[in-house]
Amino acid sequence: MMIRTVATTPYDDQKPGTSGLRKKVPVFQQPNYAENFIQSVFDSLEVFEGKTLVIGGDGRFYNREVIQTAIRMAAANGFGRAIVGKGGILSTPAASNVIRKNGAFGGLVLSASHNPGGPNEDFGIKYNVGNGGPAPERITEAVFVRSKEIDRYLISDAAEIDIDDVGKRSVEGMTVEIIDPVVDYAALMETLFDFAAIRSMFEGGFRMAFDAMHAVTGPYAKEILERRLGAPEGSVRNFVPLPDFGGHHPDPNLVHAKDLYDLMMSDEAPDFGAASDGDGDRNLIIGKGIFVTPSDSLAMLAANAHLAPGYARGLAGIARSMPTSAAADRVAEKLGIGLYETPTGWKFFGNLLDAGKVTICGEESAGTGSDHVREKDGLWAVLLWLNILAARRESVKQIAAAHWAEYGRNYYARHDYEAVDTDAANRLMAELRGKLADLPSTAVGDLTIAFADDFEYHDPVDQSVSRHQGVRIGFEGGSRIVFRLSGTGTSGATLRVYIERYESGPDRLDLATSDALAELVAAADEIAGIARHTGRTEPDVVT
Repeated sequence: MMIRTVATTPYDDQKPGTSGLRKKVPVFQQPNYAENFIQSVFDSLEVFEGKTLVIGGDGRFYNREVIQTAIRMAAANGFGRAIVGKGGILSTPAASNVIRKNGAFGGLVLSASHNPGGPNEDFGIKYNVGNGGPAPERITEAVFVRSKEIDRYLISDAAEIDIDDVGKRSVEGMTVEIIDPVVDYAALMETLFDFAAIRSMFEGGFRMAFDAMHAVTGPYAKEILERRLGAPEGSVRNFVPLPDFGGHHPDPNLVHAKDLYDLMMSDEAPDFGAASDGDGDRNLIIGKGIFVTPSDSLAMLAANAHLAPGYARGLAGIARSMPTSAAADRVAEKLGIGLYETPTGWKFFGNLLDAGKVTICGEESAGTGSDHVREKDGLWAVLLWLNILAARRESVKQIAAAHWAEYGRNYYARHDYEAVDTDAANRLMAELRGKLADLPSTAVGDLTIAFADDFEYHDPVDQSVSRHQGVRIGFEGGSRIVFRLSGTGTSGATLRVYIERYESGPDRLDLATSDALAELVAAADEIAGIARHTGRTEPDVVT
């Protein structure tokens, strides 16, 4: 074996987004493309010689090839140990747990999360730091700067190693430890939740349907839900991870998990339905006859978290991303704890979690988690819901109705306009930002704008400032529209429009969401000129 220094030239498109670098597989297959980015990550870090690197991914197409490359590059760059999930599999929250449990220096998570997989679909690489969370902006910016000037990478010419059997190997003196990807995560979940109570609920005839979407949570859900908790065999569906996710889009929303939604709205519905995404960090929650929005789920989980042993001490605080509805704000106010509004991207929760300011965090994009790891965690959210259901012995619909009666209801929807021409999307946002100062006190139909701003976040822990995080339009009475461009796509731009209306009266808590938001949907197009800029009259996805 020998370590080689390979000459290379930079690519100009390796700027990490909110969750690492995501591109189409053919882009990553370009000569030295993945190697350049991985080396740029290593070159942006300090003092890791002899330390541990965690490597794993969601099993999507090209995952195994890049894992082999990452192992050989880690050895060549001086890491002393690599921990790799068997078969290259590690869900994103499980990777965070492995980093934290083993005191690792950091980790490479190979995933494009909820995006499709396959030879012509999406791939991604994300670096997580030693606390188990996504790299902060200072590191991702340094990686991007390095990627634009990189001229060489280091790699061992060792043969590929067997990653399909648990055990230890060696590459250039670096120990490579292949681990069962499920064991440590399942053990962690047992410390947080009342498994005995949940088992008793299943023994009493409780039924659920969990759609793993042929993605990474399949093995985790099969082990925990069916084997450890006693859910009937077949409760976990599509549990074998496939490189192309079975040809489906592994995004747990009402469009891509329509079969589950239709089941839960039918006469044959089980008591509880849930799903998770490509890398296991997102969740979908559906009760019999009721869909729970991610924003409402965050609020309801926070209000009931004390029912689970891991949170019986209460919550230090709650954090939510800026586009997420204000439902959790009202829970925090009643509990007398802090509420923090951050930009989109789980990395912004890391400082708050590490400082002990918050216990539970959530994003409207179906990500929810707590201080048990430093990533959002889809299966964790499902287990907390099961714990609450076991403790309260009520249905999801009953729990939601009681919550809205106590706190009021935030009607909420997100409209995604996908693969929009990038220039057109940027023009829309630039025009919108240009008129913010003139919008307050103006009328849009029967609505009056109370405030308009470009969200700017001041981190209360490290005092860093993140600007231009999304345009907020607030109306008198508490309604709100938010516009932002997403950093999670791989082609064109995704315009996300978040629409929210708050109702507190007891006679306004059971409106159809589409009816409740219709006036605000029309206002969004009038204010931003969505159809004029994009040529789209309807969103591609509504969640």
